Amino acid sequence: MPDDGALLQIPQDLAFPDIRDLASTLRFVPEQGHIWLAGRRMMLVHARSTGVLRRELINALGMERARAILTRQGYEAGAMDAEAAAKVRSRDQVFEAFSAGPQLHALEGVVRVEPIKFEADVRTGSLYAEYRWHNSVECSVHRELFGPGIVSAGWSQIGYASGYASVFLARPVVYREVECIARGHQACRIIGKPVDDWTDAEPDLKYMRSEQFQAHARQSVDLRRTAPREAGNSVSDTHNLTDCLVGASSEFNHAFEMLRHVADTDAVVLFLGESGVGKERFARALHDLGDRKRKPFVAVNCAAIPEHLVEAELFGVEHGAFTGAVSRPGRFERADGGTLFLDEVGTLTLSAQAKLLRAIQEREIERVGGTSVKKINVRIVAATNANLADEVKSRRFRTDLFYRLNVVPISIPPLRSRCADIPLLMEHFLEIYRTRHRRSIAGFDASTVAAMLSYDWPGNVRELENTVERGVILAGEEGIILPHHAFGANELLSIQSFDLDDRGQIRTHNDNGKLNRELSPIESLLRDGAKLTDIEGALLEEALTRNKGNRSAAARALGLSRAQFNYRMGLRSSS
Repeated sequence: MPDDGALLQIPQDLAFPDIRDLASTLRFVPEQGHIWLAGRRMMLVHARSTGVLRRELINALGMERARAILTRQGYEAGAMDAEAAAKVRSRDQVFEAFSAGPQLHALEGVVRVEPIKFEADVRTGSLYAEYRWHNSVECSVHRELFGPGIVSAGWSQIGYASGYASVFLARPVVYREVECIARGHQACRIIGKPVDDWTDAEPDLKYMRSEQFQAHARQSVDLRRTAPREAGNSVSDTHNLTDCLVGASSEFNHAFEMLRHVADTDAVVLFLGESGVGKERFARALHDLGDRKRKPFVAVNCAAIPEHLVEAELFGVEHGAFTGAVSRPGRFERADGGTLFLDEVGTLTLSAQAKLLRAIQEREIERVGGTSVKKINVRIVAATNANLADEVKSRRFRTDLFYRLNVVPISIPPLRSRCADIPLLMEHFLEIYRTRHRRSIAGFDASTVAAMLSYDWPGNVRELENTVERGVILAGEEGIILPHHAFGANELLSIQSFDLDDRGQIRTHNDNGKLNRELSPIESLLRDGAKLTDIEGALLEEALTRNKGNRSAAARALGLSRAQFNYRMGLRSSS
Protein backbone atom coordinates (compact mmCIF):
# COMPACT_ATOMS: atom_id res chain seq x y z
CA MET A 1 0.00 0.00 0.00
CA PRO A 2 1.15 3.55 -0.53
CA ASP A 3 2.72 5.60 2.19
CA ASP A 4 0.99 8.88 1.46
CA GLY A 5 -0.09 10.86 4.47
CA ALA A 6 -1.48 13.93 2.76
CA LEU A 7 -5.13 14.25 1.88
CA LEU A 8 -5.38 13.41 -1.80
CA GLN A 9 -8.10 15.02 -3.90
CA ILE A 10 -8.67 13.63 -7.38
CA PRO A 11 -9.91 15.88 -10.21
CA GLN A 12 -13.13 14.71 -11.76
CA ASP A 13 -11.53 14.10 -15.15
CA LEU A 14 -8.72 11.85 -13.86
CA ALA A 15 -8.90 8.33 -15.25
CA PHE A 16 -7.84 5.09 -13.64
CA PRO A 17 -4.19 4.05 -14.09
CA ASP A 18 -3.09 1.53 -16.72
CA ILE A 19 -4.72 -1.79 -15.96
CA ARG A 20 -2.03 -3.93 -17.54
CA ASP A 21 -0.23 -4.59 -14.25
CA LEU A 22 -3.39 -6.22 -12.92
CA ALA A 23 -4.25 -7.90 -16.22
CA SER A 24 -0.79 -9.48 -16.27
CA THR A 25 -1.73 -11.47 -13.15
CA LEU A 26 -4.57 -13.22 -15.02
CA ARG A 27 -3.66 -16.82 -15.85
CA PHE A 28 -5.65 -19.57 -17.55
CA VAL A 29 -4.69 -23.22 -17.12
CA PRO A 30 -7.53 -24.98 -18.95
CA GLU A 31 -5.92 -28.43 -18.74
CA GLN A 32 -6.20 -28.21 -14.96
CA GLY A 33 -9.50 -26.34 -14.91
CA HIS A 34 -7.84 -23.35 -13.24
CA ILE A 35 -8.16 -19.61 -13.68
CA TRP A 36 -6.00 -17.35 -11.52
CA LEU A 37 -6.17 -13.61 -10.91
CA ALA A 38 -3.64 -11.90 -8.65
CA GLY A 39 -2.78 -15.21 -7.04
CA ARG A 40 -6.40 -16.16 -6.32
CA ARG A 41 -8.27 -18.97 -8.04
CA MET A 42 -11.30 -17.69 -9.96
CA MET A 43 -14.05 -19.15 -12.15
CA LEU A 44 -16.14 -18.02 -15.10
CA VAL A 45 -19.88 -18.01 -14.41
CA HIS A 46 -22.77 -17.37 -16.77
CA ALA A 47 -24.19 -13.94 -15.93
CA ARG A 48 -27.71 -15.19 -16.44
CA SER A 49 -27.17 -18.02 -13.95
CA THR A 50 -26.32 -15.49 -11.23
CA GLY A 51 -29.79 -14.04 -11.78
CA VAL A 52 -31.33 -17.50 -11.34
CA LEU A 53 -29.48 -17.89 -8.05
CA ARG A 54 -30.67 -14.46 -6.95
CA ARG A 55 -34.27 -15.28 -7.81
CA GLU A 56 -34.09 -18.60 -5.94
CA LEU A 57 -32.62 -16.91 -2.86
CA ILE A 58 -35.29 -14.21 -2.88
CA ASN A 59 -38.11 -16.75 -3.34
CA ALA A 60 -36.78 -19.02 -0.61
CA LEU A 61 -35.59 -16.50 1.96
CA GLY A 62 -37.18 -13.18 1.13
CA MET A 63 -35.64 -9.99 -0.19
CA GLU A 64 -33.88 -8.91 3.02
CA ARG A 65 -32.13 -12.19 3.80
CA ALA A 66 -31.16 -12.76 0.17
CA ARG A 67 -29.66 -9.29 0.05
CA ALA A 68 -27.68 -9.94 3.23
CA ILE A 69 -26.23 -13.19 1.87
CA LEU A 70 -25.16 -11.62 -1.42
CA THR A 71 -23.75 -8.55 0.34
CA ARG A 72 -21.61 -10.70 2.64
CA GLN A 73 -20.42 -12.78 -0.32
CA GLY A 74 -19.33 -9.58 -2.06
CA TYR A 75 -17.66 -8.26 1.10
CA GLU A 76 -15.48 -11.37 1.28
CA ALA A 77 -14.48 -11.03 -2.39
CA GLY A 78 -13.58 -7.37 -1.93
CA ALA A 79 -11.50 -8.13 1.14
CA MET A 80 -9.50 -10.75 -0.77
CA ASP A 81 -8.92 -8.38 -3.69
CA ALA A 82 -7.63 -5.73 -1.28
CA GLU A 83 -4.92 -8.14 -0.18
CA ALA A 84 -3.94 -8.61 -3.84
CA ALA A 85 -3.94 -4.84 -4.43
CA ALA A 86 -1.61 -4.34 -1.47
CA LYS A 87 0.95 -6.51 -3.26
CA VAL A 88 0.57 -5.44 -6.88
CA ARG A 89 0.39 -1.68 -6.27
CA SER A 90 2.04 -1.28 -2.91
CA ARG A 91 4.39 1.48 -4.07
CA ASP A 92 1.83 3.57 -5.96
CA GLN A 93 0.13 6.75 -4.80
CA VAL A 94 -3.15 6.46 -2.91
CA PHE A 95 -5.55 6.84 -5.84
CA GLU A 96 -3.62 4.49 -8.12
CA ALA A 97 -3.28 1.85 -5.42
CA PHE A 98 -6.89 2.13 -4.30
CA SER A 99 -8.07 1.96 -7.91
CA ALA A 100 -6.90 -1.64 -8.12
CA GLY A 101 -10.21 -2.69 -6.50
CA PRO A 102 -12.52 -1.12 -9.09
CA GLN A 103 -10.21 -2.28 -11.86
CA LEU A 104 -10.09 -5.86 -10.56
CA HIS A 105 -13.88 -5.77 -10.46
CA ALA A 106 -13.79 -4.88 -14.16
CA LEU A 107 -11.27 -7.65 -14.92
CA GLU A 108 -13.61 -10.08 -13.21
CA GLY A 109 -16.36 -9.04 -15.62
CA VAL A 110 -18.63 -7.57 -12.95
CA VAL A 111 -18.85 -3.85 -13.72
CA ARG A 112 -16.96 -0.95 -15.32
CA VAL A 113 -16.26 1.75 -12.75
CA GLU A 114 -15.86 5.46 -13.50
CA PRO A 115 -14.32 7.66 -10.76
CA ILE A 116 -16.23 10.84 -9.95
CA LYS A 117 -14.60 12.09 -6.75
CA PHE A 118 -11.90 10.70 -4.48
CA GLU A 119 -10.46 12.08 -1.25
CA ALA A 120 -8.42 9.83 1.01
CA ASP A 121 -5.78 9.75 3.71
CA VAL A 122 -4.41 6.28 4.40
CA ARG A 123 -2.75 7.39 7.66
CA THR A 124 -5.98 8.54 9.28
CA GLY A 125 -8.33 6.22 7.42
CA SER A 126 -10.40 9.10 6.02
CA LEU A 127 -12.20 8.53 2.72
CA TYR A 128 -14.80 10.03 0.48
CA ALA A 129 -15.18 8.10 -2.77
CA GLU A 130 -17.82 8.49 -5.42
CA TYR A 131 -18.02 6.32 -8.53
CA ARG A 132 -20.38 5.62 -11.41
CA TRP A 133 -21.06 2.02 -12.42
CA HIS A 134 -21.50 1.09 -16.07
CA ASN A 135 -22.56 -2.31 -17.46
CA SER A 136 -23.26 -3.78 -14.02
CA VAL A 137 -24.04 -7.48 -14.43
CA GLU A 138 -25.83 -7.70 -11.10
CA CYS A 139 -28.07 -4.67 -11.55
CA SER A 140 -28.86 -5.54 -15.18
CA VAL A 141 -29.84 -9.12 -14.36
CA HIS A 142 -31.99 -7.96 -11.44
CA ARG A 143 -33.81 -5.49 -13.67
CA GLU A 144 -34.40 -8.18 -16.31
CA LEU A 145 -35.82 -10.61 -13.76
CA PHE A 146 -37.86 -8.28 -11.58
CA GLY A 147 -38.31 -5.11 -13.61
CA PRO A 148 -37.76 -1.57 -12.32
CA GLY A 149 -38.33 -1.17 -8.61
CA ILE A 150 -37.59 1.06 -5.63
CA VAL A 151 -34.59 -0.88 -4.29
CA SER A 152 -31.01 -0.60 -5.54
CA ALA A 153 -29.83 -4.00 -6.77
CA GLY A 154 -26.02 -3.98 -6.62
CA TRP A 155 -25.92 -5.96 -3.41
CA SER A 156 -22.81 -8.07 -3.86
CA GLN A 157 -21.06 -5.19 -5.65
CA ILE A 158 -21.71 -2.88 -2.70
CA GLY A 159 -20.43 -5.59 -0.40
CA TYR A 160 -17.32 -5.88 -2.57
CA ALA A 161 -16.65 -2.13 -2.47
CA SER A 162 -17.15 -2.03 1.32
CA GLY A 163 -14.95 -5.06 1.96
CA TYR A 164 -12.22 -3.80 -0.35
CA ALA A 165 -12.11 -0.32 1.19
CA SER A 166 -12.31 -1.65 4.76
CA VAL A 167 -9.26 -3.87 4.29
CA PHE A 168 -7.35 -1.26 2.27
CA LEU A 169 -7.82 1.45 4.91
CA ALA A 170 -7.89 -0.89 7.93
CA ARG A 171 -11.09 0.84 8.99
CA PRO A 172 -14.77 -0.14 8.53
CA VAL A 173 -16.06 1.51 5.36
CA VAL A 174 -19.61 1.48 3.98
CA TYR A 175 -20.59 2.11 0.39
CA ARG A 176 -24.13 2.98 -0.59
CA GLU A 177 -25.74 2.77 -4.03
CA VAL A 178 -27.55 6.09 -4.31
CA GLU A 179 -28.62 5.61 -7.94
CA CYS A 180 -29.30 2.35 -9.75
CA ILE A 181 -30.50 1.25 -13.19
CA ALA A 182 -32.80 -1.17 -11.35
CA ARG A 183 -34.56 1.93 -9.99
CA GLY A 184 -34.86 3.58 -13.40
CA HIS A 185 -31.67 5.67 -13.38
CA GLN A 186 -29.46 5.94 -16.45
CA ALA A 187 -26.47 4.56 -14.54
CA CYS A 188 -25.59 3.37 -11.06
CA ARG A 189 -23.76 5.69 -8.66
CA ILE A 190 -22.17 4.78 -5.34
CA ILE A 191 -20.68 6.74 -2.42
CA GLY A 192 -18.25 5.34 0.12
CA LYS A 193 -17.25 6.70 3.55
CA PRO A 194 -16.01 5.28 6.87
CA VAL A 195 -18.83 4.04 9.08
CA ASP A 196 -18.37 6.89 11.56
CA ASP A 197 -18.83 9.47 8.79
CA TRP A 198 -22.31 8.24 7.94
CA THR A 199 -25.10 9.54 10.13
CA ASP A 200 -27.18 6.42 9.49
CA ALA A 201 -24.88 3.53 8.60
CA GLU A 202 -26.88 0.95 10.56
CA PRO A 203 -29.25 0.05 7.68
CA ASP A 204 -26.22 -0.78 5.53
CA LEU A 205 -24.24 -2.55 8.24
CA LYS A 206 -27.02 -5.01 8.96
CA TYR A 207 -26.49 -6.61 5.56
CA MET A 208 -22.78 -7.15 6.23
CA ARG A 209 -23.16 -9.09 9.45
CA SER A 210 -24.99 -12.30 10.16
CA GLU A 211 -28.54 -12.02 11.47
CA GLN A 212 -28.88 -10.75 15.04
CA PHE A 213 -25.13 -9.98 15.18
CA GLN A 214 -25.73 -6.24 15.36
CA ALA A 215 -28.33 -6.68 18.07
CA HIS A 216 -25.87 -8.78 20.03
CA ALA A 217 -23.13 -6.16 19.66
CA ARG A 218 -25.42 -3.42 20.93
CA GLN A 219 -26.68 -5.40 23.91
CA SER A 220 -23.56 -7.22 25.07
CA VAL A 221 -21.90 -4.46 27.11
CA ASP A 222 -25.13 -3.38 28.83
CA LEU A 223 -25.94 -6.99 29.70
CA ARG A 224 -22.54 -7.51 31.28
CA ARG A 225 -22.92 -4.41 33.38
CA THR A 226 -26.20 -5.65 34.84
CA ALA A 227 -25.64 -9.41 34.97
CA PRO A 228 -23.92 -10.93 38.01
CA ARG A 229 -20.23 -11.60 37.39
CA GLU A 230 -17.80 -13.69 39.32
CA ALA A 231 -15.48 -11.61 41.46
CA GLY A 232 -11.80 -12.18 40.85
CA ASN A 233 -12.29 -14.32 37.75
CA SER A 234 -13.99 -12.27 35.09
CA VAL A 235 -12.39 -9.35 33.33
CA SER A 236 -12.92 -5.88 34.68
CA ASP A 237 -15.77 -3.69 33.51
CA THR A 238 -13.33 -1.41 31.70
CA HIS A 239 -12.37 -4.40 29.57
CA ASN A 240 -15.92 -5.30 28.59
CA LEU A 241 -15.60 -3.78 25.16
CA THR A 242 -12.91 -6.26 24.23
CA ASP A 243 -15.33 -9.11 24.94
CA CYS A 244 -17.49 -8.02 22.00
CA LEU A 245 -17.29 -10.15 18.89
CA VAL A 246 -15.92 -8.33 15.88
CA GLY A 247 -15.83 -9.75 12.37
CA ALA A 248 -17.39 -9.85 8.93
CA SER A 249 -15.59 -12.69 7.12
CA SER A 250 -17.51 -15.72 5.88
CA GLU A 251 -15.68 -17.92 8.40
CA PHE A 252 -16.64 -15.61 11.28
CA ASN A 253 -20.26 -15.41 10.16
CA HIS A 254 -20.50 -19.19 9.86
CA ALA A 255 -19.30 -19.64 13.44
CA PHE A 256 -21.65 -16.91 14.66
CA GLU A 257 -24.62 -18.46 12.84
CA MET A 258 -23.89 -21.78 14.56
CA LEU A 259 -23.78 -19.95 17.88
CA ARG A 260 -27.05 -18.13 17.20
CA HIS A 261 -28.91 -21.34 16.37
CA VAL A 262 -28.01 -22.96 19.68
CA ALA A 263 -28.10 -19.87 21.92
CA ASP A 264 -31.73 -20.17 23.06
CA THR A 265 -31.33 -23.81 24.09
CA ASP A 266 -29.65 -25.42 27.09
CA ALA A 267 -27.49 -27.71 24.95
CA VAL A 268 -23.86 -28.18 25.93
CA VAL A 269 -21.58 -26.32 23.51
CA LEU A 270 -17.93 -27.17 22.91
CA PHE A 271 -15.81 -24.41 21.31
CA LEU A 272 -12.83 -25.67 19.33
CA GLY A 273 -9.93 -23.64 18.04
CA GLU A 274 -6.37 -22.53 18.54
CA SER A 275 -5.29 -20.55 21.54
CA GLY A 276 -6.27 -16.90 21.24
CA VAL A 277 -9.02 -17.21 18.63
CA GLY A 278 -11.61 -15.83 21.04
CA LYS A 279 -13.31 -18.90 22.47
CA GLU A 280 -14.27 -17.13 25.71
CA ARG A 281 -15.69 -14.18 23.76
CA PHE A 282 -17.84 -16.56 21.75
CA ALA A 283 -18.92 -18.23 24.99
CA ARG A 284 -19.95 -14.84 26.44
CA ALA A 285 -21.85 -14.06 23.23
CA LEU A 286 -23.65 -17.40 23.52
CA HIS A 287 -24.65 -16.48 27.08
CA ASP A 288 -25.78 -12.97 26.07
CA LEU A 289 -27.96 -14.28 23.23
CA GLY A 290 -29.66 -16.95 25.34
CA ASP A 291 -32.43 -17.01 27.94
CA ARG A 292 -29.86 -16.95 30.77
CA LYS A 293 -28.41 -13.56 29.79
CA ARG A 294 -29.58 -11.89 33.04
CA LYS A 295 -27.97 -14.62 35.13
CA PRO A 296 -24.29 -15.11 36.01
CA PHE A 297 -21.63 -16.02 33.49
CA VAL A 298 -18.81 -17.78 35.35
CA ALA A 299 -15.58 -18.72 33.62
CA VAL A 300 -12.92 -21.05 34.98
CA ASN A 301 -9.58 -21.95 33.44
CA CYS A 302 -9.25 -25.66 34.09
CA ALA A 303 -5.52 -25.59 33.31
CA ALA A 304 -4.94 -23.25 36.24
CA ILE A 305 -6.55 -25.48 38.91
CA PRO A 306 -4.20 -27.87 40.78
CA GLU A 307 -5.60 -31.40 40.79
CA HIS A 308 -6.07 -31.53 44.56
CA LEU A 309 -8.17 -28.34 44.44
CA VAL A 310 -10.50 -29.26 41.56
CA GLU A 311 -13.35 -30.35 43.84
CA ALA A 312 -13.04 -27.28 46.04
CA GLU A 313 -12.93 -24.87 43.11
CA LEU A 314 -15.82 -26.43 41.20
CA PHE A 315 -18.10 -27.60 44.01
CA GLY A 316 -17.22 -25.42 47.00
CA VAL A 317 -16.02 -26.07 50.57
CA GLU A 318 -17.73 -26.37 53.95
CA HIS A 319 -16.22 -24.88 57.10
CA GLY A 320 -13.71 -27.23 58.70
CA ALA A 321 -13.35 -29.51 55.68
CA PHE A 322 -9.60 -29.12 56.07
CA THR A 323 -7.28 -26.95 58.12
CA GLY A 324 -8.16 -23.30 57.64
CA ALA A 325 -11.16 -24.03 55.38
CA VAL A 326 -14.08 -21.60 55.48
CA SER A 327 -17.44 -22.06 53.83
CA ARG A 328 -17.53 -20.83 50.26
CA PRO A 329 -19.46 -21.76 47.13
CA GLY A 330 -17.79 -23.33 44.12
CA ARG A 331 -18.07 -22.31 40.49
CA PHE A 332 -21.15 -24.44 39.88
CA GLU A 333 -23.06 -22.68 42.66
CA ARG A 334 -21.92 -19.24 41.54
CA ALA A 335 -23.18 -19.96 38.05
CA ASP A 336 -26.55 -21.31 39.22
CA GLY A 337 -29.22 -20.22 36.76
CA GLY A 338 -26.58 -19.00 34.31
CA THR A 339 -23.64 -20.33 32.34
CA LEU A 340 -20.49 -22.11 33.49
CA PHE A 341 -17.63 -21.82 31.00
CA LEU A 342 -14.93 -24.48 31.36
CA ASP A 343 -11.93 -23.24 29.42
CA GLU A 344 -9.09 -25.62 28.49
CA VAL A 345 -11.20 -28.55 29.64
CA GLY A 346 -8.79 -30.95 27.93
CA THR A 347 -6.15 -30.29 30.57
CA LEU A 348 -8.12 -31.86 33.44
CA THR A 349 -6.72 -35.06 34.91
CA LEU A 350 -8.72 -38.28 34.58
CA SER A 351 -9.83 -38.16 38.23
CA ALA A 352 -10.96 -34.54 37.82
CA GLN A 353 -12.82 -35.52 34.66
CA ALA A 354 -14.73 -38.19 36.58
CA LYS A 355 -15.87 -35.66 39.20
CA LEU A 356 -16.91 -33.18 36.52
CA LEU A 357 -18.84 -35.87 34.62
CA ARG A 358 -20.90 -36.77 37.67
CA ALA A 359 -21.85 -33.15 38.30
CA ILE A 360 -22.94 -32.69 34.67
CA GLN A 361 -24.91 -35.95 34.56
CA GLU A 362 -26.63 -35.71 37.93
CA ARG A 363 -27.05 -31.90 37.90
CA GLU A 364 -26.13 -31.87 41.54
CA ILE A 365 -23.02 -31.19 43.60
CA GLU A 366 -21.74 -31.75 47.10
CA ARG A 367 -19.32 -29.35 48.74
CA VAL A 368 -16.04 -30.68 50.04
CA GLY A 369 -16.64 -31.59 53.67
CA GLY A 370 -20.40 -31.21 53.24
CA THR A 371 -23.16 -33.69 53.98
CA SER A 372 -25.97 -32.41 51.77
CA VAL A 373 -26.47 -32.51 48.01
CA LYS A 374 -27.30 -29.28 46.18
CA LYS A 375 -29.26 -29.26 42.94
CA ILE A 376 -27.76 -26.91 40.38
CA ASN A 377 -29.15 -25.44 37.18
CA VAL A 378 -26.30 -24.34 34.93
CA ARG A 379 -25.60 -24.41 31.24
CA ILE A 380 -22.23 -26.02 30.51
CA VAL A 381 -20.04 -24.45 27.84
CA ALA A 382 -16.55 -25.82 27.32
CA ALA A 383 -13.55 -24.94 25.19
CA THR A 384 -10.31 -26.58 24.18
CA ASN A 385 -7.46 -26.10 21.76
CA ALA A 386 -6.69 -29.82 21.87
CA ASN A 387 -8.19 -32.50 19.64
CA LEU A 388 -10.33 -34.28 22.20
CA ALA A 389 -11.05 -37.20 19.85
CA ASP A 390 -7.31 -37.89 19.70
CA GLU A 391 -7.08 -37.44 23.45
CA VAL A 392 -9.80 -40.09 23.86
CA LYS A 393 -7.89 -42.50 21.60
CA SER A 394 -4.78 -41.88 23.68
CA ARG A 395 -6.80 -42.54 26.85
CA ARG A 396 -6.00 -39.12 28.25
CA PHE A 397 -9.64 -38.02 28.11
CA ARG A 398 -12.70 -39.97 29.20
CA THR A 399 -14.93 -41.17 26.38
CA ASP A 400 -18.13 -40.62 28.37
CA LEU A 401 -17.18 -37.03 29.24
CA PHE A 402 -16.21 -36.34 25.64
CA TYR A 403 -19.68 -37.31 24.43
CA ARG A 404 -21.28 -35.23 27.20
CA LEU A 405 -19.38 -32.15 26.05
CA ASN A 406 -19.41 -32.72 22.29
CA VAL A 407 -23.16 -32.13 21.83
CA VAL A 408 -22.78 -28.99 19.68
CA PRO A 409 -19.16 -28.44 18.62
CA ILE A 410 -18.40 -25.00 17.11
CA SER A 411 -15.03 -24.51 15.44
CA ILE A 412 -13.61 -20.99 15.53
CA PRO A 413 -11.15 -20.51 12.65
CA PRO A 414 -7.70 -19.01 13.22
CA LEU A 415 -7.17 -15.37 12.34
CA ARG A 416 -4.86 -16.18 9.41
CA SER A 417 -7.79 -17.83 7.60
CA ARG A 418 -10.12 -14.83 8.03
CA CYS A 419 -8.02 -11.87 6.92
CA ALA A 420 -11.15 -9.82 6.22
CA ASP A 421 -11.61 -9.51 9.98
CA ILE A 422 -8.15 -8.08 10.65
CA PRO A 423 -8.93 -4.44 9.69
CA LEU A 424 -12.13 -4.49 11.76
CA LEU A 425 -10.27 -5.86 14.77
CA MET A 426 -7.47 -3.34 14.32
CA GLU A 427 -9.94 -0.46 14.38
CA HIS A 428 -11.83 -2.00 17.31
CA PHE A 429 -8.74 -2.41 19.50
CA LEU A 430 -7.32 0.96 18.43
CA GLU A 431 -10.45 2.70 19.74
CA ILE A 432 -10.25 0.80 23.04
CA TYR A 433 -6.58 1.35 23.79
CA ARG A 434 -6.17 4.93 22.67
CA THR A 435 -8.99 5.76 25.08
CA ARG A 436 -7.60 3.61 27.87
CA HIS A 437 -4.04 4.88 27.56
CA ARG A 438 -5.05 8.45 26.73
CA ARG A 439 -3.17 8.57 23.44
CA SER A 440 -4.03 10.76 20.45
CA ILE A 441 -3.37 8.14 17.80
CA ALA A 442 -4.72 8.93 14.33
CA GLY A 443 -4.37 5.44 12.91
CA PHE A 444 -2.01 2.97 11.27
CA ASP A 445 0.70 3.72 8.75
CA ALA A 446 0.22 1.97 5.39
CA SER A 447 3.31 -0.17 6.00
CA THR A 448 1.83 -1.27 9.33
CA VAL A 449 -1.39 -2.32 7.63
CA ALA A 450 0.60 -4.32 5.07
CA ALA A 451 2.52 -6.00 7.90
CA MET A 452 -0.70 -6.82 9.77
CA LEU A 453 -2.23 -8.42 6.67
CA SER A 454 0.86 -10.45 5.80
CA TYR A 455 1.60 -11.75 9.31
CA ASP A 456 0.44 -15.29 10.19
CA TRP A 457 -0.81 -14.42 13.71
CA PRO A 458 0.10 -17.62 15.58
CA GLY A 459 -1.41 -16.01 18.69
CA ASN A 460 -4.57 -15.10 16.78
CA VAL A 461 -6.91 -12.37 18.07
CA ARG A 462 -5.18 -12.19 21.44
CA GLU A 463 -1.86 -11.49 19.73
CA LEU A 464 -3.45 -8.91 17.45
CA GLU A 465 -4.95 -7.15 20.46
CA ASN A 466 -1.58 -7.07 22.23
CA THR A 467 0.11 -5.81 19.06
CA VAL A 468 -2.32 -2.92 18.69
CA GLU A 469 -2.00 -2.01 22.35
CA ARG A 470 1.79 -2.03 22.06
CA GLY A 471 1.56 0.19 18.99
CA VAL A 472 -0.72 2.67 20.76
CA ILE A 473 1.67 2.90 23.71
CA LEU A 474 4.92 3.18 21.73
CA ALA A 475 3.68 5.50 18.99
CA GLY A 476 3.78 8.31 21.53
CA GLU A 477 3.09 11.75 20.17
CA GLU A 478 3.83 10.75 16.56
CA GLY A 479 0.16 9.99 16.13
CA ILE A 480 0.69 7.15 13.63
CA ILE A 481 1.44 3.52 14.45
CA LEU A 482 4.50 2.38 12.47
CA PRO A 483 5.61 -1.25 12.11
CA HIS A 484 8.37 -0.94 14.71
CA HIS A 485 5.81 0.36 17.23
CA ALA A 486 3.48 -2.62 16.81
CA PHE A 487 5.93 -5.42 16.07
CA GLY A 488 8.71 -5.61 18.56
CA ALA A 489 8.73 -9.15 19.92
CA ASN A 490 10.76 -11.00 17.26
CA GLU A 491 7.77 -11.63 15.01
CA LEU A 492 8.67 -13.14 11.64
CA LEU A 493 7.25 -10.71 9.10
CA SER A 494 7.14 -11.45 5.41
CA ILE A 495 6.19 -8.20 3.72
CA GLN A 496 6.65 -8.12 -0.03
CA SER A 497 5.74 -5.40 -2.47
CA PHE A 498 5.91 -5.56 -6.26
CA ASP A 499 6.83 -3.09 -9.00
CA LEU A 500 8.40 -3.05 -12.46
CA ASP A 501 12.02 -2.42 -13.33
CA ASP A 502 13.25 -0.41 -16.31
CA ARG A 503 12.90 -3.44 -18.59
CA GLY A 504 9.29 -4.01 -17.58
CA GLN A 505 10.05 -7.10 -15.51
CA ILE A 506 8.42 -7.75 -12.17
CA ARG A 507 10.65 -7.37 -9.14
CA THR A 508 9.94 -7.76 -5.43
CA HIS A 509 10.97 -5.82 -2.35
CA ASN A 510 11.26 -7.89 0.80
CA ASP A 511 10.80 -6.65 4.33
CA ASN A 512 14.53 -6.02 4.72
CA GLY A 513 14.45 -3.49 1.91
CA LYS A 514 16.53 -5.66 -0.44
CA LEU A 515 15.57 -5.81 -4.10
CA ASN A 516 14.97 -9.23 -5.61
CA ARG A 517 14.29 -9.43 -9.32
CA GLU A 518 12.16 -12.34 -10.45
CA LEU A 519 13.71 -14.48 -13.16
CA SER A 520 12.55 -13.95 -16.71
CA PRO A 521 11.09 -16.98 -18.53
CA ILE A 522 14.37 -17.47 -20.45
CA GLU A 523 16.42 -17.19 -17.24
CA SER A 524 14.14 -19.73 -15.59
CA LEU A 525 14.66 -22.18 -18.46
CA LEU A 526 18.43 -21.75 -18.29
CA ARG A 527 18.39 -22.21 -14.54
CA ASP A 528 16.47 -25.45 -14.97
CA GLY A 529 18.99 -26.77 -17.51
CA ALA A 530 16.82 -26.34 -20.61
CA LYS A 531 18.22 -27.04 -24.06
CA LEU A 532 18.23 -24.66 -27.05
CA THR A 533 15.21 -26.43 -28.53
CA ASP A 534 13.27 -25.84 -25.33
CA ILE A 535 14.06 -22.13 -25.38
CA GLU A 536 13.16 -21.86 -29.07
CA GLY A 537 9.89 -23.66 -28.40
CA ALA A 538 9.07 -21.30 -25.54
CA LEU A 539 9.67 -18.31 -27.86
CA LEU A 540 7.43 -19.77 -30.58
CA GLU A 541 4.62 -20.51 -28.13
CA GLU A 542 4.87 -17.09 -26.46
CA ALA A 543 4.79 -15.30 -29.84
CA LEU A 544 1.75 -17.32 -30.87
CA THR A 545 -0.02 -16.56 -27.60
CA ARG A 546 0.67 -12.83 -27.77
CA ASN A 547 -0.68 -12.68 -31.31
CA LYS A 548 -3.83 -14.61 -30.43
CA GLY A 549 -2.97 -17.64 -32.54
CA ASN A 550 -2.18 -15.67 -35.70
CA ARG A 551 0.85 -17.46 -37.13
CA SER A 552 1.69 -14.74 -39.65
CA ALA A 553 1.78 -12.08 -36.92
CA ALA A 554 3.77 -14.39 -34.63
CA ALA A 555 6.29 -15.03 -37.40
CA ARG A 556 6.70 -11.29 -38.02
CA ALA A 557 7.26 -10.70 -34.31
CA LEU A 558 10.16 -13.17 -34.39
CA GLY A 559 11.61 -11.94 -37.71
CA LEU A 560 10.62 -15.12 -39.53
CA SER A 561 8.54 -15.88 -42.57
CA ARG A 562 5.32 -17.80 -42.06
CA ALA A 563 6.91 -20.82 -43.75
CA GLN A 564 9.92 -20.69 -41.41
CA PHE A 565 7.61 -20.36 -38.40
CA ASN A 566 5.50 -23.33 -39.52
CA TYR A 567 8.62 -25.39 -40.18
CA ARG A 568 9.98 -24.76 -36.68
CA MET A 569 6.60 -25.48 -35.11
CA GLY A 570 6.46 -28.69 -37.12
CA LEU A 571 9.86 -29.75 -35.84
CA ARG A 572 8.65 -29.10 -32.33
CA SER A 573 5.50 -31.19 -32.85
CA SER A 574 7.41 -34.10 -34.37
CA SER A 575 9.89 -34.17 -31.49
